[in-house]
Amino acid sequence: MDLKEIQNLIKFVANSGVAEVKLEMDDVKITIRTTLETNVTEATYVQQLPTQAALPQAAVPQVTAPTVVSVTPEAPAANDSKYITIKSPIIGTFYRKPSPDKPVFTEVGSTVSKGDVLCVIEAMKLFNEIESEVSGKIVKILVDDMSPVEFDQPLFLVDPS
Repeated sequence: MDLKEIQNLIKFVANSGVAEVKLEMDDVKITIRTTLETNVTEATYVQQLPTQAALPQAAVPQVTAPTVVSVTPEAPAANDSKYITIKSPIIGTFYRKPSPDKPVFTEVGSTVSKGDVLCVIEAMKLFNEIESEVSGKIVKILVDDMSPVEFDQPLFLVDPS
């Protein structure tokens, strides 16, 4: 199962209203839990464990507990409800500039149109341009330059009026 399939599964579970989904395939286990009260999705990724045959005898761990990472996206504050949130479509590193010697793509207060590049996200040495899906004014930039971002993490708040 690749990253794109996992991301689609998380979106599907979050939109379905199901409280918990567990998926086990060979040596990969995934558990996705949603809390219905606050509508926040918690995704738990369980890392694939190496088999003992694949490790040299000295490297076989005593305890074979999986590494668990929980991701809980932050919800925007209530006063930001009139704004549109632009979220990260991928996991990677957020950059406000196309290169270190170039100016930033956008600033707070800038007017953007649909299709304007807002930032780039580096994922596996590929720089993906993130374009605005709406026209409006940038109200807030929610991520610092050169910071890691998660899938579906809010990046910008845009006032469409």
